[in-house]
Amino acid sequence: MRKLFFISFFCLLFSNVCLAQEEVSLVIKDTVPSKGTKINPLSPAKAAFYSAVLPGLGQAYNKKYWKIPLVYGGLGAGLYFYGWNNKKYHEFRDEYKARLDGTSKQGQHPIYGSLSNDGLIRGQKYHQRNRDLSALITAGIYILNIIDANVDAHLLQFNVNENLSVRPELYQNEIDYQFKTGIKLTYNF
Repeated sequence: MRKLFFISFFCLLFSNVCLAQEEVSLVIKDTVPSKGTKINPLSPAKAAFYSAVLPGLGQAYNKKYWKIPLVYGGLGAGLYFYGWNNKKYHEFRDEYKARLDGTSKQGQHPIYGSLSNDGLIRGQKYHQRNRDLSALITAGIYILNIIDANVDAHLLQFNVNENLSVRPELYQNEIDYQFKTGIKLTYNF
């Protein structure tokens, strides 16, 4: 009984699909690209090279000027935090080394005077980790700048026209004259 139910269910499901088939014809048009849409295959490599030499230059080459402040803002923030964490790391390290040498005035320093040796070591490790993380983030932003220029140059050459389109369509079924909705993918050669 159960098998009979599943077989009848699938038969009803696929019979509806078979009735809704349309005849599709393929028309091949000979299209020659015009001289204004010439594709330069070296353009993405050139944009990536420009961004590698000077960050933001690849974005200017692609005429995406609004991305240049983002690139320099990210690189500037990464370099700022690298420098600040490096300075704090050296301050903690110098105070710890001075305590080991016996040349430190432990109670007189306004910031580090109340810290123990273990607190100075923790401060060194904290700022060293943040310094290294800032360096990695800065390098990541630099590499992302190069990748963005390359991908953007590729996408500028991407052909978007009516030969390739996805759009919703409302059509009338010829058998029962009911309107059906769907998505139509069109690709013309």
